[in-house]
Amino acid sequence: MAKVSTEELGSEPIGKLLVRQSVPAAIGILVMSLNVLVDSIFVGNWIGSIAIAAINVVLPVSFFIGALGMAIGIGGSSIISRALGAGNKDKALKTFGNQITLTLLATISMVALGLFYVDTLIPAFGGKGAIFDPAKIYYTIVLYGVPFLAICMMGNTVIRAEGKPKFAMIAMIIPSVGNLVMDYLFIYIFDWGMTGAAWATTVGYVLCFGYILYFFLSRDSELKINFSHFGLNKGILKEISSLGFVTLSRQAVTSVVYLLMNNILFGLGGEAMVAVYAIIGRMLMFALFPVFGVTQGFLPIAGFNYGAKKYNRVRESINTAIKYAALMATIVFIGLMIFPAEIAALFLSDKPGLSAVELATNRYVLEHTPSAMRWVFAATPIVALQLIGAAYFQAIGKAVPALLLTLTRQGFFFIPLILILPIYFKELGVWISFPIADVLATLVTGYFLRKEIKATLLNTTS
Repeated sequence: MAKVSTEELGSEPIGKLLVRQSVPAAIGILVMSLNVLVDSIFVGNWIGSIAIAAINVVLPVSFFIGALGMAIGIGGSSIISRALGAGNKDKALKTFGNQITLTLLATISMVALGLFYVDTLIPAFGGKGAIFDPAKIYYTIVLYGVPFLAICMMGNTVIRAEGKPKFAMIAMIIPSVGNLVMDYLFIYIFDWGMTGAAWATTVGYVLCFGYILYFFLSRDSELKINFSHFGLNKGILKEISSLGFVTLSRQAVTSVVYLLMNNILFGLGGEAMVAVYAIIGRMLMFALFPVFGVTQGFLPIAGFNYGAKKYNRVRESINTAIKYAALMATIVFIGLMIFPAEIAALFLSDKPGLSAVELATNRYVLEHTPSAMRWVFAATPIVALQLIGAAYFQAIGKAVPALLLTLTRQGFFFIPLILILPIYFKELGVWISFPIADVLATLVTGYFLRKEIKATLLNTTS
């Protein structure tokens, strides 16, 4: 695999560079998303639709702790990209060492708390009725693997900041493939049920950690740290925290959304309605993988060129990223509008001998998922501006606007909408909250992005 120099982020044509950075990111996200998707299909077909709902209850807790690593990774990687662009490699090394220390301290502490409050957290996130027992089994096992996940998520963003997207792609593929292989072995062959599904996920995290460790110990990485870099530096911690808080806040709000959605939908339609949302949630993770890939590819390009004061290239990267992401989003939108029923059917078992409860749940899911999915993804073609706009502020180190724009969709619009609209429109009120929030957030992001470009990037010819 050819090495990629960080200097190429500031010299290659933007279109070519964005494709080279985004395609591996998109492939990695695709494989990781396919892992979640296929994992849910395996669980639904081999264990049952209640099991899908149980995993949906656990995800926000485990993902929030794992997102601590991503937050520290993205916050630190923004510093690393700008430091490398400015030729300050010592700061890049010190930042990476601080990222590792901070990730370990934060995630291990959160896992301990998560295990202590297990019987409180699961019902709070909608794990009630028949969902509770399988959710507790899955949660307890997966949480032990979450620190490995956090290190992987942190390390992956650093690899990308070094300008090595292919290695980052491999790091995302390994746990996905490992999880699916273990799913087949533990669930289908050994018949371990939810225990098997949980161990398959945990083994995937550990495999990813092994590869991340290998990369940074090998000659492929430019960041060769020593023990002195692990000592926490107040200035670097403050910068990592301010920028990483954007990502962590987004995941915290996502966890709150899961909490509210699972409880609201359980009240409207019981376990079956939670299963509908679980399927749609998997599609939200999977379907937009090319858009997220462009966003991930855009971050180091914008950060490096901003650090190098090449503002024309920053403007070009914004415009090109929005165009590419909008095209991908439109293609996704068309597919989801045409095939929602077929997608829903993939997650449901048709094996003989299903219980009356499972048969009733399957029937309910097949009836309600297609229309819900069309509403949820109705505004998909415009999300590119929203995602790229928020990512730009994060890439250039402006934490406050990045935080506000990141929270705009779910925090400022979506949460109030799902608390109000279901009172008047019941189930429909939940689903129409998605496109309304997307439209409002895109309008706000577009306004602030345009204002920032005029104020910062158009005042120079560099």
